[in-house]
Parts: sequence; C-alpha cells; structure tokens
Amino acid sequence: MKVLLSWLREFAPDIDGDPVELGETLSALGLAVEEMTITGGGLDGIVLAKVLDLSPHPDADKIQIVQVDAGDGEATQVCCGAFNMSVGDLIPFATIGTVMPDGMEIGRRKMRGQLSNGMCCAAAEIGLGCDDQGIMILTGRASEEQVGAPITEALGIEADVLWDLEVNANRPDAMSVAGVARDLAAGLGVPFTFPGFDVPAGPIGKSVDDLTRIEILDPVLCGRFVGRVLENITIGTSPAWMANRLTSLGMRPINSVVDISNYVMLELGQPNHTYDLGLVPGGHLRVRRAREGEKIVTLDGVERTLVASDGVIANGDDVAIGIAGVMGGASTEISDTTTDVLLEMAWWDPPSISRSVKRLNLPSEASGRFRRGADWGVNIDRACDRFVQLAVANGVISADGVIAGRIDVEGELPDRTPIRVRTSKVNGLLGTSLSTIEMAGHLSSIGFGAEVTGDDLDVAIPTWRWDAVTETDVAEEVGRLHGYANIERTVPRGVQTGALTSYQRDRRLVRELLVGAGCDETQPMPFLAPGDLARAGMPEDGVTLTNPLVADESVLRTSLLPGQLKAIAYNQSHRNPDVSFFEIDHVFLAAEPGGILPDEREYLAVALAGREAGDAVAILGLLGRSLALPNVQLRPAVPPGLHPTRSAEVVVAGRVRGVVGEVAFEVAEAFGVSGRVGWLELDLGALLDGPHGNHRYRPVSKYPSSDVDLAFEVPEDVAAARVEGSIHKGGGSLLTEVRLFDVYRGAGLPDGVRSLTYRLRFQADDHTLTDSEVAAARRACIDMVARQQGAVLRG
Repeated sequence: MKVLLSWLREFAPDIDGDPVELGETLSALGLAVEEMTITGGGLDGIVLAKVLDLSPHPDADKIQIVQVDAGDGEATQVCCGAFNMSVGDLIPFATIGTVMPDGMEIGRRKMRGQLSNGMCCAAAEIGLGCDDQGIMILTGRASEEQVGAPITEALGIEADVLWDLEVNANRPDAMSVAGVARDLAAGLGVPFTFPGFDVPAGPIGKSVDDLTRIEILDPVLCGRFVGRVLENITIGTSPAWMANRLTSLGMRPINSVVDISNYVMLELGQPNHTYDLGLVPGGHLRVRRAREGEKIVTLDGVERTLVASDGVIANGDDVAIGIAGVMGGASTEISDTTTDVLLEMAWWDPPSISRSVKRLNLPSEASGRFRRGADWGVNIDRACDRFVQLAVANGVISADGVIAGRIDVEGELPDRTPIRVRTSKVNGLLGTSLSTIEMAGHLSSIGFGAEVTGDDLDVAIPTWRWDAVTETDVAEEVGRLHGYANIERTVPRGVQTGALTSYQRDRRLVRELLVGAGCDETQPMPFLAPGDLARAGMPEDGVTLTNPLVADESVLRTSLLPGQLKAIAYNQSHRNPDVSFFEIDHVFLAAEPGGILPDEREYLAVALAGREAGDAVAILGLLGRSLALPNVQLRPAVPPGLHPTRSAEVVVAGRVRGVVGEVAFEVAEAFGVSGRVGWLELDLGALLDGPHGNHRYRPVSKYPSSDVDLAFEVPEDVAAARVEGSIHKGGGSLLTEVRLFDVYRGAGLPDGVRSLTYRLRFQADDHTLTDSEVAAARRACIDMVARQQGAVLRG
C-alpha cells in the first residue's frame, strides 16, 4: 500500500516532522516502510513534448525514429524502443544533459547509425508510476499550449513524500489512506477526523426507489448492499491533481468515472462498482450464488465458467452481470454512450471472495480489500457521499443529476458484541504492566470502543476491523500502540527446564544400541519414485503427492526398505560393499476407514549388507534384551519384499510388531544390490508404546559353565526361532544362552529339510554342574524340540 504525506494530512492535518522519522513511526505501528520516495523532485530537464512523426529505423526492427517538438517549434530526432505512441501524443521528454532520477545522464548518442537527441520517458523512469512497458502518454492530462514546459509544471506536480508500506493480511483497515492516517495520528498523538463530504440534495420529485431495486438472496455472501443513482453523466478526463495521486499510488488514470471509483477505494478503502443503468433491466439487481456451470463475460473480455460457491450479481432477468467482489461484467460496462449510472457499495463475505479469486486467478485491488475484510459500517455511506461529491466537483454530473436517497439492503453481518478483555491477560501476553486506563486510551485512539469494567475492559470492535475478534487480537492492538520497542526485553522462564519423555529416552537407547552394534544411521528422503514399491515387492498403495518437490519422487513410502536398498546400492557402487545401516523415521500407510490423512507411523529399520537373516535376528535379540520386550517370538510368514523361507513376522506380547529375515534376491537385484541383505523392520512407535522395560535381573554366577552343541534336522517350514524357543523351554533355569551358529542344506539331508546347529550354555547360580546334570538338561532340550517341532537330532 502506497500513501502520500499530503493525502494523510487531509485526515490528520497535524501530522508533521522529518519524513524518515515519520516512516519509523509507521514501521513501529506494524506498517513497515519498504521504500520512501520524495516525489516531484529530480525532474529538472524533463519537459512536455509533442510527437510530430514516427518512422521505422532503417537498421533495427525493435527501434523506431520519433520526431518530437520539445517546445522550440523544431523537430528533434529521438530513437525509441517503445511503440505505444501515436502522432500528436503528448509525452514526457528528457532533454540532453538531464540527470534522470536513477542517476543516468542523458546525452546525444547514435543508435544503429541514427542520432538520438534525448529520451522519451516511461512513467517508471521518472517516478510517476510503475508502468515501464511503454512511454507515458499525457494526452488529456496536459494541453498543447504547455509543450516545452517543465513536466512538473505541466502536470501540476508538487513535492511530496511517498511511502510504500507492507500491510499484513490482518490489517484490512490499513489498505486505505484514511486507515494509515488513523494509525499514524494515534502513534503521534494528534487528532484524526474525516472531512465532511457535501452532497447535493438532488431534484425534487425523483427518488432512487423509483429507478432501482436490490435483492439479497444469499445473506451470507452479501452483508450489506448500498446503491445510488447518478443521471446525465459526462465522461471525460480527471483533473491533474487526481491523476497525479492515482499515478503516485500505482494506478493508471483511465477516465473521470473510473478514476473517481479508484480514488475512493484508495482513500477510504471501500471498493465500488458502477453499472450502466440503461443496460440493467428495470434497475433490478439480485445477489445470489452462481449456478454450477453458469457463464459470464467479465470486463476483461474473458468468458468465465462459475461454480456454485461463487457469488454473482444478476439483473432482474436473473442473468449474471458481475462476479461478486471480484470483477464486473462486460454487459453493463460504462462506455462513452452511458448517461445514467448505478453506483454499488457493498460488503462481501471475505472467505467467499477469497475462494473465487483463487479459483479464477483474478486478483485485483478491489478483491484484495474484500478478501481481507472491508468496512461494512458508516464508511460505506461515507464512500457513497465521497463518490458523488467528486463526481459533481469534477464535472461528471451536475447537482440535478444526483438522485435523492440511497437503497440500503442488509444481509448477515459479523457480530460486534463487545468482548471482555482482561487487563492481566493482556499484560501477561505482552510482558507489560499497563493499567486499564492506559489500555483504554490506546484502543480509543484507533476507534475501538473501550469501557472500563472494574479491572477489565469491555471492548467494542469497530466495523473496519473484521480481523479482530478475540481477546488476543485486542492485546495485539494494545501492543502496537504502546510500542513494542517500549516493552522491556525479558527471557521467559518456564516452570521446569524440560525433560525427555519415556518414548524419547527409549528411542535414544535404540540408537545407541545400534551404533554400538556397528550400524550407521541413514536418513533417506521419505519420497519414492512411482514403481519403487513394486520393485521392492510391495503393494503400490502409497499416498501420491499432488505437488511433489521433484516429479519422480511423488509417492510417500509405506516401508523403509526401498530407501535402505538405494543407500546400500550407492555404497556398493562406490566400493563400500558390506555396510550396516539403520534408520528411524516415518512411513505413511493408507488412511484408516473413514479417515482423510495417511496413517503416519515411526518405524525402525536395520539393513545388513553381506549378512544373513540370523544376523538380523541377533540385532532383534539385542533390542529385545535391552528394552525388556516380553515374549518375543518369530512367526513364519512371507513378508512383502523378503525371502520366502528366510523371513518371519516379529511378534511381541502376542502382537505383530514387524518383520525380520533377508531381502528377496530379486528385490535386491532390482535395486542394484549384490549379495545377501539381512533385514529388520519394526513399528517402533507401537513397540515402545506397548509393554516393555520390565527388566529381570539375576546374579552373575561365579561357577563355571558348560557348553553343548546340538544339530537338528528341521523341516524348512519350521522357523529357527521356534526351535530356539523349544530349547529354552526344555533347558529351564540352567540354560543361560542359546546361539544358532550354523545352517546347512545339501548332501546327506532329505529334500525340504535343513540342519540347524545351536550352542547351548548351561550354568547354575549356586554350584558347579555335574556331568549328569548337564546330560539331563541336554536330553530335556532334545526331547522338547522333537516333541514340539518334529525335529530330529543329527548323529
């Protein structure tokens, strides 16, 4: 939002001081000054010139030769790269020796062999606007009698201060000159008032009710709609003072009616729209939601298709003639033949306008204000009066053309019941010790109603602050006006310094255990390429992103396996073959029935390149002992992506918590991994949220132990873990350790059978075991395995 100092002073005449200091005050109030410019200066040497002739450059397609009269009656040749001029146009012209606002000095030079004696200027080049796409055309804003006059004199430009402010989305009131003036006046402690706008009473006997009718069919969409009628208008050009102000604030003057509309919007923050009343049957307007697929041609000449959430203004025949709060329709556009005008001032529901603007991609100055929340109160009446006053003053209409009265129809408006604001709460949020009276003074200075009630305030939010609805919003206003720089800086102290949760402690323990086991932690990206899950032998049911950072990484992973295999393949390609990795990160499973978001879980994965399933089971055993996981079992299964006979499900306390085994050869090969890969993947979140940590301690025996090796012939469909479980059950309290150290398949064994060799360690706590005790324990283990698993002891 841009504002001029002279314009601010029309609402607060006592605003005075150094422009830099005033800018700092605006920034302290939350309206950060992005740029400050002194306008009307630095234009010495720039004059009003007339275009006499245009001809193509003989040696360049993108340059033309322009002959201009710079005031001496002679033709001055200039080479110019813009082509928006016509013979007879009046333009700003920089003469030889002129130093431009950006510091460039204009000299006589040749361009492709043709002499150029000055420069035709764009608005942006001389600080009179933002347009740099063509030469600034001043025809209509200056007269031929002024040719040769300094541009400041020809356009009536006076020295002024222009601030370009950053206005946040929660400050709809600051999207107007009056709103900025209100804030600045409050910050400086000077009075702020709206000037009076005198409006002619209009001819006797004519009433606006006889000429137009307004219906609001959707009261949520339109909270208020005010209409006025102006007759016998004359469309021309705006006076120089108005055109200069519009240009300074970044808007291009168009004609007297459009310029008044834009001027009122910039000054008072109230967007408005004008209809050619002769093109509105019966002057009847109806506000409603669009019908699905309804079409309208907007002012920019584009046919647009609407949806049911869009709002429209329709005529009496129920034909849409405008998109509510976004853009008017071409069918009722003001033209040179327009005589009567219907003026619209309305308040539109901000969320509705925001949805339409985003869907149609039609941002504008007007819709930007409606989206933030315009004023639905007395400012609408004020803006109506200002429009009419300017129309009369600028010769658009005569006093007799102002039809008496206005139509004012209301829908549903925001609730403005006063809210209770606790002084202690505000001071707690801000870190201040302000009194209730001080807070009331700050709020009153910007138009908030503040009634002291004991130690609290009953605050009435003004209609121009749609964004402010809670006690916290009011606290923010108090902070702005008090000045954040005036709040003493303190370091907040918490009740406690904080601590890790039990889950975080266990997760750290897991990391420490795996690092101690020789594994390195990796953190692949959670995104996979389409097809990665299929290559990993898994269902392709991953959540697909609509806006991925990279097109070939658009699927959220359902397992950590693809990422780990990619990491192993990368290391193997760099001659680092046998790596051991682990990862603790999130996977994204399909949403629960009736859910919307993916089922996001934290998983643990361990990948052991060049190692077997038994090594992965050993890692599982390490975690189980350290976390005291109860009743850890391996259940035969063929998990997706794993070897069909060397893998199993991990069951803890009767619930499946993950998988362990080896990666299937074809899956490893699909990712470019050679050799075996031991694999362990656990649902870490569920594991640590379940029963664990109940460690059982036993004394360390001082007596010697005895080791026994047993080899069993076991069917392929019997998991080694089940055999180990039977050994533990048979060995009882004397069995302290069981370790699988050999797996054999081949000669001497029947088909479908493998040999599993275990080393058993027996030890008593209170004596040295005798040979007979060891033999009895050995026999008990053999019998239990044979009975429960059908295994046979190898001879």
